[in-house]
Amino acid sequence: METRQRILLVDDDQDFVAATRDLLELNGYEVFCAYDGNSGVSMAQEAQPDLLILDVMMATRDEGFDVSRRLRAIPALKEVPVILLTGIRKAMGLPFGFAPDDTWLPVKAVLEKPVEPERLLKEIATLLRPEVRRES
Repeated sequence: METRQRILLVDDDQDFVAATRDLLELNGYEVFCAYDGNSGVSMAQEAQPDLLILDVMMATRDEGFDVSRRLRAIPALKEVPVILLTGIRKAMGLPFGFAPDDTWLPVKAVLEKPVEPERLLKEIATLLRPEVRRES
């Protein structure tokens, strides 16, 4: 029996989490959910996911940015790819986007909400490929 890859969703929008969980489960992933940054970090340590999908604006406008850096400081989670999936740019009217970097935003991808399901699934599949994981 093949082990399903594990994904942790961290987002305070329960409707978004439910819909995304359904999409991911229908595509063969095992899904764990957390609804705030602290719970997300705890759940990541407990569940040891293969990939994490993280929102930015939760309890604070920038909680997800902090969580991405906290995850990188935990040795067991340092190599877990993170997709930052957020609507912060649109919600705050920011004239610029965000890009991954090793210090301030240590994630593998930044996607804007709303994201097409096919685009999200493609990004997940790319980041979970063994050769991509080794390069992390």
